[in-house]
Amino acid sequence: MKKQFYGGWIVAACFLTFGISTGFPYYNIAFFFDYFRDQHGWPISLITLGAPVAVLLTIWAGPIIVPKVSPRLLIIIGTGTTFLAFQWFSRLSGATWEYFAAWALYMIGYFLSGPIPHQIIISNWFKEKRGRAMGITYVGVAVVGSFGNKLGPYLASQMHYTEALHYMSFLLLLAWPIAFFLIKDKPEDIGQFPDGKLQPAAAAAAPPIVKEASHSFAFLLRQKPFWLLLVGSAASIGAIAAVNFHMKFVFESQGYSTQAARNQIWSTASFWVLWSSIAGRLLAGYLADKFSKKYVMLVTYFVVALAIPTLFLVTPGQGNYVYLFAIVFGFAMGADYMLIPLMAAEQFGLATLAVAMSAILPSDTISQFWFPNLIARVKDFTGSYETAMLTVFAVAFIGALAIALLPKHGARKE
Repeated sequence: MKKQFYGGWIVAACFLTFGISTGFPYYNIAFFFDYFRDQHGWPISLITLGAPVAVLLTIWAGPIIVPKVSPRLLIIIGTGTTFLAFQWFSRLSGATWEYFAAWALYMIGYFLSGPIPHQIIISNWFKEKRGRAMGITYVGVAVVGSFGNKLGPYLASQMHYTEALHYMSFLLLLAWPIAFFLIKDKPEDIGQFPDGKLQPAAAAAAPPIVKEASHSFAFLLRQKPFWLLLVGSAASIGAIAAVNFHMKFVFESQGYSTQAARNQIWSTASFWVLWSSIAGRLLAGYLADKFSKKYVMLVTYFVVALAIPTLFLVTPGQGNYVYLFAIVFGFAMGADYMLIPLMAAEQFGLATLAVAMSAILPSDTISQFWFPNLIARVKDFTGSYETAMLTVFAVAFIGALAIALLPKHGARKE
């Protein structure tokens, strides 16, 4: 009898571990930023500086450690490191070096247990249905992250925020039994083959395939579309991160002056942003298969920009506008992340995708963590979140213009 394919369990397990390792910490740490400010007297510019400094200090972890370690072991090590980071966040003495050190632990955990090991595991298990399996796995980031959006405010209402951080961090350890007992690095580990095939595909029996040549990095540097995509994606992702990191402070400037009011409106906004991002991701993938990827991406980037001003509609007197902001912004956020590798493949060819993304991903990561700090400095300089968010809007709009200038089809000749 044919043994049941284990791939379904792999997707389910990665759905959970990816959500626990990545979505839960990233989409919930900003909830505690105003607590850090109030307890330690730190300015917002310092609070938002921890993540970007940590990126520069730990970006080596991915290329040096990942290729040498089992992906499921990476998930165990990385979530353990993130757990220690959250434990440290809950015990900060007020020394800024401690804060930066805790962020460095967090980033090591992110690089080890975040997208990379999950992409490797799914790619090992699926060839023909890889896109579908990867899409389901990525939905876990939003689902588990949104659970934290409710858990954090609830715990903070029942105990001191440091205790809330302390207890929340144990959720990260739930990834351990899943990774240890359920996840297998590759189907060969249990005598199976990708996609549940009975045997490896016989290359000799298949018609010859003419492989597309990969462009060199030097070739990409000479191409205008490469720079447009690099700038456009970095601008849009930086704008999205700035909104996520500063959302609670913006609500405070809009009149949510008490801690309880800020917690509640942030919880509602962040929860619906993440659930709306699921719809955005799924619809963007569908539309990108039906229509020009450039135009789908262009509309998405303009929606990112246009969603930002709706944040200022949310006031204590008209709190229901939070749903308008969250649904529009979240939808665009989910579609944004989905479209970048699709557009890179469209512009430069599938064979060059890895080369292109090796430059685009670090650029996007740096923008994702440094741009919120720049916005904090704009706010400190101007004394106004209106001006700071106008800057975010302008950068998001520049990102959309960069995508508008892309050709419908990229260069294919060196």
